[in-house]
Amino acid sequence: MAKKSVPPSIKETAFECPHCGAYTTQFWHSLFAIRTSNEHPTPSVPTPAVKDDIAADQEIAEDVKKSCLEWVDKMLSGLVLLEYHESSRYLHHEVHNLYLSECYNCKKFSVWVHDSLVFPRQKASIAPNPDLPDDIIPDFEEAREIVDASPRGAAALLRLCIQKLCKHLGEKGKDLDEDIASLVKKGLNPLVQQSLDIVRVIGNEAVHPGVVDLKDDRDIAMRLFELVNAIAEQMISHPKAVQSMYGKLPEPKRKAIEKRDHKQ
Repeated sequence: MAKKSVPPSIKETAFECPHCGAYTTQFWHSLFAIRTSNEHPTPSVPTPAVKDDIAADQEIAEDVKKSCLEWVDKMLSGLVLLEYHESSRYLHHEVHNLYLSECYNCKKFSVWVHDSLVFPRQKASIAPNPDLPDDIIPDFEEAREIVDASPRGAAALLRLCIQKLCKHLGEKGKDLDEDIASLVKKGLNPLVQQSLDIVRVIGNEAVHPGVVDLKDDRDIAMRLFELVNAIAEQMISHPKAVQSMYGKLPEPKRKAIEKRDHKQ
């Protein structure tokens, strides 16, 4: 059974680290890196229901209630805010809605605003085919990093990846539709051509390499991720695996096969 994924969350004390990817303990810190106590290991983020509870509590003095409700409103805004503590000798401002999580494994810090991870950027879950050429993988990884913030930028990078990949496979790299049609004739699964057609129909009519198109959205970008990997799988990974298996055959068997093929 596949292990359940535990994505980063402000409600957890263990999840997959945004930096190293390890599922491990995360230590939470308020600003200035003061580690939270064992009694309260995760940050306290009020929900809208808290306001109703405070407003309905008859035992809270009205002036205190007003102050509490104002504090909850500020917290619910999701914005970073400062709270002054007159009683504190060393810490004069406590920062709310800004937290740090420290990975037990890699010791790196992640930054959270309210309940959202803001650093490091979370990448798209789809990883590049390891057999992609070295000059394509950095573009693919950059697209993974920006797909949520800028799906149009990610889609443009992925079209550039496909252009480079087509050139790597001997095509012109100018018109993706023509290049992939040519690759289909050379053995690429026709479903990859259909995938490109889907991208064209739901997005821009002509899939131009490296072009930012206003119609691009995250769905189109995710399909382009799949398209890059599908081409690499069909035209690089699969032939590589077959060649590897063929090379492991006993030499007499290989020579017999080559002799048979030569006769044909």
